[in-house]
Amino acid sequence: MVGGHFLFRRRKQQPTWVARLRERHIEHQRWHFTCLLNLASGTPQDCPAPLEPSDVSPCGENLRRGSASFLVGEELKNLSNDDFPERKRSPPQKPLPVERTKGSEILFGVAPCSLALARSKRNFFQLFLKAGKGTPSPTLEEFSRRAKDRGIPVKVVQRKVLDGLCKGGVHQGVCLEATPLRPIGWQEAPPPEAEGVGSQLLWLALEGIQDPMNLGAVLRSAHFLGVDRIVMSQRNSCPLTPVVSKASSGAMEVLDVYNTDDLQSLLKAKSEQGWEVLGTAAHTKDLDSVPTVSCLDFRWKGPAILLLGNEGYGLSPGTRSLCQRMLTIFPGRELPPGIESLNVSVAAGILLHSICSQRERDP
Repeated sequence: MVGGHFLFRRRKQQPTWVARLRERHIEHQRWHFTCLLNLASGTPQDCPAPLEPSDVSPCGENLRRGSASFLVGEELKNLSNDDFPERKRSPPQKPLPVERTKGSEILFGVAPCSLALARSKRNFFQLFLKAGKGTPSPTLEEFSRRAKDRGIPVKVVQRKVLDGLCKGGVHQGVCLEATPLRPIGWQEAPPPEAEGVGSQLLWLALEGIQDPMNLGAVLRSAHFLGVDRIVMSQRNSCPLTPVVSKASSGAMEVLDVYNTDDLQSLLKAKSEQGWEVLGTAAHTKDLDSVPTVSCLDFRWKGPAILLLGNEGYGLSPGTRSLCQRMLTIFPGRELPPGIESLNVSVAAGILLHSICSQRERDP
């Protein structure tokens, strides 16, 4: 006892007035939360009476107001610190212990890295392999051998380093630093007579495909089904990034992808040369100006260009007006609004298969 006042410092033996103070503090927090809800709903509520020393002290009449305010303030401060502890700041992340060549990018995944090394369309700087406790897998050993044969430095690093290099992508224990892969300008394309079998040539034109996963899946299907050439619109199109290469399972490293800044002029020129320009449209769209046919009823009789448009709005009006026919995919049931169309990469696989399956094979 000091000066007629009880000063309790140990939290384990709290007096009754401190317990009552803690209960009042909790009630005040509930009141504060209720007021916020009432203010948000437009029905404000009266605030309870302010906390008095006589409400929490067994001898409140004998306490001087200054001492009581000091005790109550200190206890409220302790309660507030208990309820809202300071967050420990996480230490700043250390930069990855990897030096990168300026302007390079990181390929990741077994198939993209393997096909990139096989085709040599890029320049390579470093190969990163995941460190393991035991003997490296045959796949990683093969990567190491191929890189050393070509004079590419090989670094064995921890998994978190690979995760940082490919920004969380599925790297399968392999990352490859290389120069970016750019589309080839349309002016550099070889003459079409050097491709395909007879008159059955099929080109795929992509206008405004923006999602890298969609672009990669389209490239993979086109390569698998035998498309002769792929050309992209230069404007509003996804670049050939490592994510596209991974989504294509490395097909991007094998294919020659061309681009043009004037897709409509290209379509006009090919149409004048006797090529059929085929657009694509959802089955719900009624295009009076362009005949629409199911992809199952389409008959492939000569060189053709199949057009795929943007994921959201499809083909632009100017490009659509150049199409001679529109191919569509009819669903197998009635569909509710919002899911009456297919993803562009899925539609590409169905449409390309319906056309390429008609290709005449050599006996």
